[in-house]
Amino acid sequence: MTFIKICGNRTPEDVLAAAEAGADFVGIMFAESKRRVDAEEANAMTRALGAPLARHEMVLPPPAQPHVREEITPWFQHGSEVLEAYLRAKRPLTVGIFADQPIDEVNELAEQAEVDLVQLSGDETWEDCLLVTKQVIQVVHVSPIDSPSDPMEDVQPGFALALMLDAAHGPYRGGGGHPFDWEVARRVSEQVPVILAGGLTPENVGEAIQRVRPWCVDVSTGTETDGRKDHQRVREFVDAVRRVDEELS
Repeated sequence: MTFIKICGNRTPEDVLAAAEAGADFVGIMFAESKRRVDAEEANAMTRALGAPLARHEMVLPPPAQPHVREEITPWFQHGSEVLEAYLRAKRPLTVGIFADQPIDEVNELAEQAEVDLVQLSGDETWEDCLLVTKQVIQVVHVSPIDSPSDPMEDVQPGFALALMLDAAHGPYRGGGGHPFDWEVARRVSEQVPVILAGGLTPENVGEAIQRVRPWCVDVSTGTETDGRKDHQRVREFVDAVRRVDEELS
């Protein structure tokens, strides 16, 4: 099964619609963006979905062995197992999106909003992930100009729990509704469980999954109409993912 992250939510109605549609993760934007919300607005969304992950009982897989920190593939495979254990305890998980903000600010907002996970979408280092009090999804941006490139050159194991590939476009990196070369993503997906973002829509996500076989797909602009979250588009996106999953199973 391909996991699904619906990003760019701004209201409790948005996250509840995503949850009802079958999303596994919902993203809440704290980075500079037209979708940015404050801690109070974010907390209203997280509370609408019930108790945060920290209050749930979980059975997690054994910790990764020390040597795995030096090996990319087993490290991120272990990370996907941890996230799947989280999802068995709570679904959807809430993800706070940050970019180029002081880590103290990241931690403060994440705690105030009671998000389950943090996504670092700027130029944060891999070492920065260890300073975040929540488990981290680290984003690597792929520029269409550089394709076909090898984003794995910049990936380090032992820091973030999960890896996302997104398009490098515009002043805020991701969230612009632009795809990058899926062949680059396919090569990465052959090595590690990857979250694929960048220009996905209900119309093209099936092809993206067939070509890339990502662990998770992430969408924001592709489920909006006139700049606001379109709950019908959210349902169509989830349905498109499930259809292709059935075809591939």
